[in-house]
Amino acid sequence: MSKLQDVENAVVSGKSKLVAGLVQEALDEGCSAPDILNGMINAMGIVGERFKKNEIFVPEMLVAARAMKKGVDVLKPHLASGSAGVCGKAIIGTVAGDLHDIGKNLVALMLKNYGFRVVDLGKDVSKETIVQAVIDLGVDVPVEKFIETVKANPDVKIVGCSALLTTTMPALKSTVEALNAEDFRSHIKVMVGGAPITQEFANEIGADAYTPDAASAAQKAKELVA
Repeated sequence: MSKLQDVENAVVSGKSKLVAGLVQEALDEGCSAPDILNGMINAMGIVGERFKKNEIFVPEMLVAARAMKKGVDVLKPHLASGSAGVCGKAIIGTVAGDLHDIGKNLVALMLKNYGFRVVDLGKDVSKETIVQAVIDLGVDVPVEKFIETVKANPDVKIVGCSALLTTTMPALKSTVEALNAEDFRSHIKVMVGGAPITQEFANEIGADAYTPDAASAAQKAKELVA
């Protein structure tokens, strides 16, 4: 079995303690950093498919994502950008009335692996710190906060909105509609997700993209900013 396959299998299995060493072994044997990164992305694709089929659940996805992060940490010095390729700035948050954050946090973790840098606005950070970052607004985020944050960060490319309850789907709709009414709308892409959300609902409310899980959300985000 190739070293690349070993890395992929370790990520799929969530073997965090092994991934860093396997990535280093792959580098030592001449595998390129981009190839190793793509292998880990493929592994998370497998994990995402299993999640969609209810073969695994959120805890298993978190374990796999953390395993991938260990590998990405080893790769950073070997990638041209010094990281997994900075993809730009994004804003994510769970809509008003919804206090669920597991899915949102998992998306944030996956975005890190795909080259975004995540910053929690609950911490004291400078403007310089949040350049080219994922700005995590947290939970129960009012429409005005999404809009205010986009206006304060004109280089934002993606706004991700999450709703985990059927009762907060109307809040998701009003958030997307409010974003769509702003002058900056042509400069951003709006992504939505959450357990009750469907592609049909995303189309209905005017979102640019819907993804069913964290792995596909991160991949779609990277595609949208390319």
